Amino acid sequence: MAARYEVTATKYRPKTFDELAGQEFVVSTIKNSLKNGHVANAYLFSGPRGCGKTSAARILARSLNCEKGHEAEPCGAEDACDNCRAISQGSSMDVIEIDGASNNSVNDVRQIKDEVLFPPQAGRYKVYIIDEVHMLSSGAFNALLKTIEEPPPYICFIFATTELHKVPATIKSRCQQFNFRLIPVETIQEILKKICGDSGIKAENDALFWIARESTGSMRDALTLLDQVISFSGGNIRSELIREKLGIAGLEKLNALADACALNDAPSAFAITDEILSSGVDIERLIIDLTGYYRSLLLIKNGIVKESLLGYRPELFSAKPLETLDSIRLEQAMDLLLACYRDVRYSVSPRFDLENVISKLAWLSKWVSPVEMKEAINNARDVLTLPAGSVRPAEQQRSSGAQNSAKGAGAAASNQSAVSRNDQTAADIADNIKLSSKGSFSLSNAFDLISKGAAVDDPLSDDDGEAPMWESEIKKDKTETENHVQVEQVLSMIPGTVVS
Repeated sequence: MAARYEVTATKYRPKTFDELAGQEFVVSTIKNSLKNGHVANAYLFSGPRGCGKTSAARILARSLNCEKGHEAEPCGAEDACDNCRAISQGSSMDVIEIDGASNNSVNDVRQIKDEVLFPPQAGRYKVYIIDEVHMLSSGAFNALLKTIEEPPPYICFIFATTELHKVPATIKSRCQQFNFRLIPVETIQEILKKICGDSGIKAENDALFWIARESTGSMRDALTLLDQVISFSGGNIRSELIREKLGIAGLEKLNALADACALNDAPSAFAITDEILSSGVDIERLIIDLTGYYRSLLLIKNGIVKESLLGYRPELFSAKPLETLDSIRLEQAMDLLLACYRDVRYSVSPRFDLENVISKLAWLSKWVSPVEMKEAINNARDVLTLPAGSVRPAEQQRSSGAQNSAKGAGAAASNQSAVSRNDQTAADIADNIKLSSKGSFSLSNAFDLISKGAAVDDPLSDDDGEAPMWESEIKKDKTETENHVQVEQVLSMIPGTVVS
């Protein structure tokens, strides 16, 4: 009879502490405590799914009961002793694994309290491994308190949970706690490469990197996804085949879509979007991929080139969006896509929402942030308040002080110097705020009111209620036509405005 197929996640489950990937702190601490004979009454392993909590519990149980001695490492897979082999196969009478989700009542805990009175049969310790311990009822937790605090010397409890916050503080205080971390993408990729090599499977590095990235730090998820990819790849794992079979928008398509948006080419952007969706890519999947793409561009813009953070090598990203969009506009792109993802599940048509966002991304280079608009308006007002030969209030105060302290020709020269510096400042401001981008937001009416002398609240106005000084400066010695021309000139300097 043919041997039964064993899934990769079970076949390559770690058998020793050295094989436990990405948990260096946990491994070193437990190994040192075992070497020194400091075995705790209870251990609490917490962390995300698939990061090695149950595997670590089994390795610890094997270390405690290994026939070769109370060492830090149990037997290897090939030369395992009877105890280690029985524990690995789940047939040991001294290691009891309990599912906390289905054995969560007080009666189940009462049975454990009765069993701990009997010593182990073959090993030195009787070990209870309780998975998903947070699923126990409050009564069950309370019933365990005394047992885990003062158990017989041959008893060891190992609790595992993905939701540490649901475990009562009274339980935590009686356990040695170990927090398992997500496994780095590079580590998962190396393990996948080794498994493929041992199994005689050809695999592209980019394809394995994609599997490692999609696993989000879970080794079990990565191995499960690897099994799925192997099933349809025919022993040759390629990135193109993964995208085709699983309905994923590849980097080439995302680059093309981002290029079209960066060039303000909305028709091409819509056409590429339709092509991607027609290939079988889910709308939510495309939104996620696009969000990740613009996030990677934002990281690259800020000098981050780590492949595990970007998802791909930096040189694979298109240069056009990086040249066209700065950090502020990349942040806006992410905001649009994240809002779309939140709204799309309640939408009349998810595709309508996606196309609306694509349209906004297609003129993203012309978008002006509120901060930029405020700064431009402030600078434009400064230009409007500085007609030739005038002096701003602050300059008037400084020049007045200079005139009082100086006499004759020296005072006149000082005042003339202040006016010259002021005119030069106005010219510099005008040069610095000239931006070519135009949008649909209009401030013409507001500036027309200013040019005609309408009353406007202004911090430069006097306390006695007189008209704002900058308003009087506009109207002084100027006709209405001249004021209107000046308004149009200033409006042309402000990004995102339309002069009517």
